[in-house]
Amino acid sequence: MISMVSDCSSDAGGDPPRLAGAEVPLDEPSGEPPDSPLVKLMPLRYAGTCSVCRAALPAKTMAYSHRDTHTVICMACQTRSPEERSRPADALPSVELDRGSAGRSARFGRLAGVVKFLSDDPQSTNAWASGASGEMRFAKELADRLGTSAVLLSDRRVPRTKGNIDHIAVAASGVWVIDAKHYTGRVEHRDRGGWFRTDWRLYVDGRDKTKLVDALDWQIAAVEKVLSGQEVPIHAALCFVGADWGLFSKPFQQAGVWVAWVAKLAEMILEPGPLGEDEVQAIATRLARALPAK
Repeated sequence: MISMVSDCSSDAGGDPPRLAGAEVPLDEPSGEPPDSPLVKLMPLRYAGTCSVCRAALPAKTMAYSHRDTHTVICMACQTRSPEERSRPADALPSVELDRGSAGRSARFGRLAGVVKFLSDDPQSTNAWASGASGEMRFAKELADRLGTSAVLLSDRRVPRTKGNIDHIAVAASGVWVIDAKHYTGRVEHRDRGGWFRTDWRLYVDGRDKTKLVDALDWQIAAVEKVLSGQEVPIHAALCFVGADWGLFSKPFQQAGVWVAWVAKLAEMILEPGPLGEDEVQAIATRLARALPAK
């Protein structure tokens, strides 16, 4: 699934960077918490810098503007506690390095397992119940294949929900929301429609598993919310570990979600795209803050 998150308007560029309607450079911390009445959420007309964490904010990013000083605060910093906001930038934890640990939630007892597999997925639940080794192997292989060309965030917690996102990859091609499943049997894309209609379904080991694709909707929505106001391609992928793909199998899309195996998924993530290196790092940092590791 590809989604362009873009709710903002833009005007012709110029120096210095500023918000829509701002008349002074955005170069000094505001000194106000993001929930202050003096702070307003609005789109960046030009690129700027967060006055709290000093992260680069590309044009069209939704950010909090201080009414009096015209400084900006990124949306990720808005979620931090007042104590964290008051700390100097060089004292803040390097959240971009907290890429998470695949399978961490699966090691936290039965409740974590129940939360992870609320999608009516008993086969997957049983496969992971003995531990997170399969998911960890998947994450290691994907990370090895991506190398330094992408940022891989694993086991991300979605605030105010009981769920988690297995993996988020950020690369030049965009942001990838990835759900990993450990299944055996042949993966197939079957058309169950009749003469005058099509009805494509996902089958694994002869069973209809299309609901696995539908379960990605809320995860995609969570990522879109974090990146609201920013033009970023968002893709979704369901990756099967241990399944049989056959000699001439190809990845396919089910309801806009890519269904693939790890090697092919890595190739897709590493395809050229619109994001530069700085944008990849800034987006990964934003996601790591808003969707912390479990």
